[in-house]
Amino acid sequence: MLKASRSVASEAATQIQARILNGEWPGGTMLPGQRLLSQSLSISRASLREAISMLEGLGLVRPQPGKGVLVTYGTERRCDQLPAGPGDTQPAALLQFRLALEPLAAMLAASAITPAQASALWALQSDLDEAVLNTDLVRASEADLAFHLKVAEISGNPMIAEAIRNASAGLAHSLRLPFAETARIRETAEEHRRITAAITASEPAAARRAMHAHLAGAAARAGLSPDLLNPVT
Repeated sequence: MLKASRSVASEAATQIQARILNGEWPGGTMLPGQRLLSQSLSISRASLREAISMLEGLGLVRPQPGKGVLVTYGTERRCDQLPAGPGDTQPAALLQFRLALEPLAAMLAASAITPAQASALWALQSDLDEAVLNTDLVRASEADLAFHLKVAEISGNPMIAEAIRNASAGLAHSLRLPFAETARIRETAEEHRRITAAITASEPAAARRAMHAHLAGAAARAGLSPDLLNPVT
């Protein structure tokens, strides 16, 4: 299981998520104002804004300039409503970055994995399974990120691992977007299970295919164009 401490923003996002999912703040309503909400959660406004950004990526809320934060849970998100990531990086650019590195990282990981690393990867799979079972989108996205960072680490290629680690903020944002399609959240865990099975069985080609299929599934759930996966050359 994951042992790393969670950030203040993550804890706040989890609390807000719980109140949205239990119907206290249903879809179509506005969250309390920033001052009131930050006081009730005993956090700074900066941490609250970070939490809101997480929840926006997950499709639970959407900031409305000049109005506040709208609860969007249970409503469909259009492609043009996908929020940009850190540095205003567009979701399509984040996916293209991942497509360039992550299938290769999975393939290399399958060739280099040790028994201890296999156990760690399956533990992260369990974290994701549990979060998805509980419809805990915040924790699911955190487990998702931990999994992808671990695959990059196991690859044994320090340049790939560093590139993915340095892009972790953008990667985290990209990973949240597919969870907005709540009817399909189990698909992420199922795809991860196939990646984990291929890597821990030391099957490089299968691992690469499984990671590419996962990225294709994530793109579809996020509402991104499938053309990103097979650009015209």
